[in-house]
Amino acid sequence: FYPASTVKLPTALVALEKLHALAIPGLNSETPMLTGAAMPGQTRARVDVTAPDGLPSIAHYVRKILLVSDNDAYNRLYEFVGHDLLNQQLRDKGFSDARIIHRLESGLSESQNRYTNPISFEHNGKVLYEQDAAQGALDFRAPNPVLLGNAEVIDGERITGAKDFAGKNALPLKDQHDLLKALLFPDTVAEHRRFKLRPEDRSLVLAAMSSTPADSGIRAYANRKDYPDGFVKFLMFAGEARHIPPHIRVFNKSGQAYGFLTDMAYIVDEDNGVEFMLGAAIHTNANGVFNDDIYEYEDVGFPFMAALGKAIYALELDRTSR
Repeated sequence: FYPASTVKLPTALVALEKLHALAIPGLNSETPMLTGAAMPGQTRARVDVTAPDGLPSIAHYVRKILLVSDNDAYNRLYEFVGHDLLNQQLRDKGFSDARIIHRLESGLSESQNRYTNPISFEHNGKVLYEQDAAQGALDFRAPNPVLLGNAEVIDGERITGAKDFAGKNALPLKDQHDLLKALLFPDTVAEHRRFKLRPEDRSLVLAAMSSTPADSGIRAYANRKDYPDGFVKFLMFAGEARHIPPHIRVFNKSGQAYGFLTDMAYIVDEDNGVEFMLGAAIHTNANGVFNDDIYEYEDVGFPFMAALGKAIYALELDRTSR
C-alpha cells in the first residue's frame, strides 16, 4: 500500500538524530534553519509565518508534521537528512523494506528528488552549520514493478493501465508498528533499532504527537472548525472529531493519498487504565483509477477507521474492568 504521510514520522526522527550526531555547540532543534535552492524545481524557505519568531526550524517542522501533517515541513526535513542517509539509517535499524525517496506534493521527478537543497543553521547572525546541495548516489527504488489499479489520470487525461508504485515511498505496516514501539518504548527493542535522540527532542515528538492542533499553542491551528481535535487521528476519531476527551491521548501518525488511509497509533485512556497499539491500512478506490479524486474516504475509509478503533478500545476497556 502507499504509505502517504506516515513516512513523515521516520523522516522527522532521523532528522533529529542527524542533528544530535552533528554535536555542534549551540546548535539544536530550535535553531533557525534556512533552506536555499540549487536547481530548478527546488524552493527556498527562510521564513515560517506559523512559527512564534517567524523563522523555520527543525523543531517547528516536527510540530507541523505531527499536528497537521504539513507536507512542506516534511519536504524540508527530507532535504536536510538527504536521500541516502535517510534510507540507510532506516535499513540499519532493521526497516529493510522501507523506502523514502521523494518529497510530497512537489511535482519533482524521481531523479530530481535525489537532489537536496543547500541549508544553513544560523543564530543571531552567526552561521553554526552549513550543508551544501547534494545528490543521492544510492538507488532505493523497488527492484520490481509494484502495480496497482487499472488506470491513472495525468494532466486531465485518463491513461489505461496499472500504476507502478516502484518509484514511490513505501513503509510496511509492521515497520510502522516497530518504529512507533522503538520511539515510545526504546528499552523493549534492540539497541541498534533505537533512535538516538536528545531527551528534549524525544519529548518534543511525544508532545506534538499526542497534542491537538488547537491546544498546541500555534495560532494558525487554533480554530477547531478548521483543525478539529481528530484532524490527523483516524482510529476512533475519523479525522474529524471536534473534541477528544482530555483523558484519552493518541500518539500516532496517519496518512491519506491515492485512496489509501493508514493510521498507526498508541491509544491511552488514563482514567480507565487502558492502553494499546493499533495500526490499520485500507484502500478505498472502488473504480481502480488513481488521481481522479473519486475515493470512498468518507463513505468507507473514515467510518472503518473510527469503528475499528472504537471496537478495540471497547474490548480493552472491558478487559481492564474485569
